[in-house]
Amino acid sequence: MTALRAFEAAARHLSFKRAAAELSLTATAISHQVRQLEDRLGVQLFVRGTRRVDLTPAGLSLFPVLRESFDAMARAVQAVRPDAMPRTLVLSTTMAFASRWLLPRLARLATSRPDIVLHLHTSDEPVDLHSGAAQLAIRYGPGNYHGLNHAPLLPSRFAPVCAPGLRVRSLEDLERVPLIGFEWFRRDSTTPDWPLWFERARHAAVPRQLQFSDEVHAIQAAIAGQGVALVNLTLAAEELSAGLLCQPFGPELSGHSFHLVWPEASDVDPALVEVRNWLLDEAASGMPP
Repeated sequence: MTALRAFEAAARHLSFKRAAAELSLTATAISHQVRQLEDRLGVQLFVRGTRRVDLTPAGLSLFPVLRESFDAMARAVQAVRPDAMPRTLVLSTTMAFASRWLLPRLARLATSRPDIVLHLHTSDEPVDLHSGAAQLAIRYGPGNYHGLNHAPLLPSRFAPVCAPGLRVRSLEDLERVPLIGFEWFRRDSTTPDWPLWFERARHAAVPRQLQFSDEVHAIQAAIAGQGVALVNLTLAAEELSAGLLCQPFGPELSGHSFHLVWPEASDVDPALVEVRNWLLDEAASGMPP
């Protein structure tokens, strides 16, 4: 069992040194235990390099089975402890995503996993996940997260939305109602804002008359009938489905996806895996809050 644990840690990190630090051993001890395991199995599990190790086909076959087995044992031991305290995880995301998509769904997580307490950290500025300030993040962006594991959560499409009572049906109607915009934390030539939308619509731009600091207030203003807002349809999905908002016309603009992001070292943290899988299931199901 000790040799198997050493192999699993080394395979996860692709490093005897980092595996040793995790298990409070020396790299030499890890190497020795892995070598004993290879001798008993009669196969080589690692290709040893100068700065790192790589898994052989046999190692690639063994690793995922051991990883799941150790996770299952950890969950089982935790579940039977009478004094087990709920595990607390901090998830960082933007204010808009937290309030418009995540918060309405958290009751389902509390019901299905009462042993996990999820704390939210909201900021448009990405938190340093290696610092321990948060264990998991949901980020809007192109998906380039160096040194972090990530998985796509939800796509983004942007289009004009408004309250049905405004009776906006054509592009010409935009000249008689206020346009609602919001500030982008980062902006480039592909940012799905009003100038780009008018360019894609091949229509003369109309000046914005209402500008908010964040997308949450832009959506709320549209619901209140204060004008037409260009927003992420994912974040306005509930109101669109309920008829509180309508999408009178296109075009739709592509935005970046929302991604789940977490440190590589936390890849097999049982609580993090549970929350991550729950978020992926919620996104895939398309269920309303």
